[in-house]
Amino acid sequence: MDAYALEAKESMAKCVDNLRGSLSTLRTGRASPAMLNGIQVDYYGSPTPINQISSISFPEPRQLLIKPYDRNDVKNIVSAINASDLGLNPINEGTQVRLLIPVLTEDRRKEIVKQARKYAEEAKVAVRNVRRDYMDVIKEDDSYSEDLLKRGQDDIQKVTDEACKEIDNVLAEKEKEIMAI
Repeated sequence: MDAYALEAKESMAKCVDNLRGSLSTLRTGRASPAMLNGIQVDYYGSPTPINQISSISFPEPRQLLIKPYDRNDVKNIVSAINASDLGLNPINEGTQVRLLIPVLTEDRRKEIVKQARKYAEEAKVAVRNVRRDYMDVIKEDDSYSEDLLKRGQDDIQKVTDEACKEIDNVLAEKEKEIMAI
């Protein structure tokens, strides 16, 4: 396989990993500490990820327990969760915050699937941008003959197709997880 195709494959793998990270923040029927990855808490004047100032556990399938390292941060954590778009109501228990994950309605599940598809489409666009960039690099490389140019472009297209197929598989898996009751 062409060296540029291998580089493109690495870049496209990063796009797929980014998609997985984005999908992990979506709410499913189960509790997951990854749901809170995007939440920033005001920690002494600077926004800090919630998982850096507290430990997050899930004692039950539909429940998250957030124990801040400093008891004084409980109010800031509650306000950050309320300000987020998760739609969860945190319960302040004095030294910890409990999040009860309600069962998702069918309409809410469909909205979350739409969001997942949007993330997948953004990942595909990123993969296509990588393909375009590497195709341009190959065309500009004078050391490539016509045959090598064609072979290199074919290799990059194969890598792109594999990455798009993997994105579709990741999306199908996440949709199945979201729609499971």
